[in-house]
Amino acid sequence: MRDKGCIKCGSNDAGTKEVAMTGTGLSKMFDIQKNEFVVVFCNNCGYSEFYNRESSVGSNILDLFFGG
Repeated sequence: MRDKGCIKCGSNDAGTKEVAMTGTGLSKMFDIQKNEFVVVFCNNCGYSEFYNRESSVGSNILDLFFGG
């Protein structure tokens, strides 16, 4: 198991953003953004991980990013 910190640079300075993306087919054609994610990114090196917003509601997203 790795030490807590960014998997790339070891920094403990991270941020989060919520993003929505289109799917495929009709949702893409009509620009329906039904896929929602939380992006956790390292403020030092920029490494990012996407987490499905629906499946990670009960978890602390930053703990997942840092391997907690």
